[in-house]
Amino acid sequence: MAKDIHDYRILIVDDNEELRRMVGGFLKKEGYGEIYNAGDCAEARRALNSVRPEFIILDINLPDGDGFSLMKEIKRDEKFSEIPVLFLSARDKDADRLLGLGLGADDYMVKPFLMKELSLRIAMILKRTYKKAPEDAKEDEGILVLGSHTVDFGAGTVTSPKGVETLTVKEIGILKKLSENRGKIVTFDNLCMAVWGDNYYTYENTVMVHMRRLREKVEDEPSKPRWIVTKRGIGYKLNNEGEK
Repeated sequence: MAKDIHDYRILIVDDNEELRRMVGGFLKKEGYGEIYNAGDCAEARRALNSVRPEFIILDINLPDGDGFSLMKEIKRDEKFSEIPVLFLSARDKDADRLLGLGLGADDYMVKPFLMKELSLRIAMILKRTYKKAPEDAKEDEGILVLGSHTVDFGAGTVTSPKGVETLTVKEIGILKKLSENRGKIVTFDNLCMAVWGDNYYTYENTVMVHMRRLREKVEDEPSKPRWIVTKRGIGYKLNNEGEK
C-alpha cells in the first residue's frame, strides 16, 4: 500500500535559519512527520546521502553555491534524479523561474509566500509523484515488446540481451502514453499532461531529458532511435514494427 503523503521525508535547503524553522514548524502542524534542514549546498549533499529525502524545498542563493547548480547535480545522479524539487526563492524574474523549471523542478514559488499555499503545492506534487508505489502495481498492466527489448509495466522493468533495467515513474508514464497511442503522434502538451498533470507548462525541456534516458533503456542505438521517434515541433511517436 502506498504511503500517506505526510509520511514522506522533506528536506528544506535554505541559508535562512528562521525561514527553515518557520516552514518546518508549519509543515509539522500540517501533519508532515519527517522534516530535515540544510543551510548550504554541502549540508544538502550530506543530507541527500544520509536522510534520502523524498521531497526537496530548495533556495537559489546559498552561501557556498547556488540552487541551480545543486539541482543539476541532483538530476545527474540516478539515486536522486526522481526526487521532486520545489524552488523557493526571492528571485522573481521569469528567466529564473523558467530556468528552474527547465532544470526539472516540479514547481517554483517566490518569497514572500503563503505557508498554506506552499503546503498545498507540496501535497499536490507528492500525490502526483508517488501516486502508485511499486507494490501497488497491477499484475495485468501489460507487456510491450520493442524488438529485443521487453517492457513490463507492472514490474517497471526493461529486459534485453544486456540485462534488466529499472524504469522510473516518469519513464513509465511517458512510455504508457506513447504505447496507448502507438503509431500516432503524441503532442508535447498531451505527453506532459499525462505525466505531470495540470501544471505541466514549461516541462518540454524536462521531457527531452527523460526521453533521452528512456531511449538508452529501450533502443539498440539510442542516437538513432527505431521505436521512439521525434516529430520535430510537434511531439513523439512510438513506432509499430517495421515503421520508420
